[in-house]
Amino acid sequence: MIGWQNYLVVCGLPALLAGSAGIWLFYVQHQFEDAYWENGESWSYADAALKGSSFLKLPRVLQFCSGNIGYHHVHHLSARIPNYNLQRAHDENPMLQAVPTLSLWDGARAVTLKLWDEETQRLVSFGHVRRSARA
Repeated sequence: MIGWQNYLVVCGLPALLAGSAGIWLFYVQHQFEDAYWENGESWSYADAALKGSSFLKLPRVLQFCSGNIGYHHVHHLSARIPNYNLQRAHDENPMLQAVPTLSLWDGARAVTLKLWDEETQRLVSFGHVRRSARA
């Protein structure tokens, strides 16, 4: 009725933007500099939930539009808490407030972190590895 080109512009572009934002939100909440990475016997469920995912502090409008996705660490600890109670759970439990906190700027910088450095126990960028190799 409207043509496939117009359909793609009207429906495809917003879907692409929303999907990209969703992927970014998920990525930065698990891939940040001080993320928890363990395997085998030293892995802990509670540590993975509280140190392996972050609190992404979003402006109120983005917090609302994303369904409180910034409180992802609470979800990891208990997936049964509905999104409208995630902030309350975070605010009422000091243990949940001690998780790594990221700003939007920290999230933008986290996109470059791709490699786990065994020596420093941190995620690093390819640029960091190149600089270290030259030194």
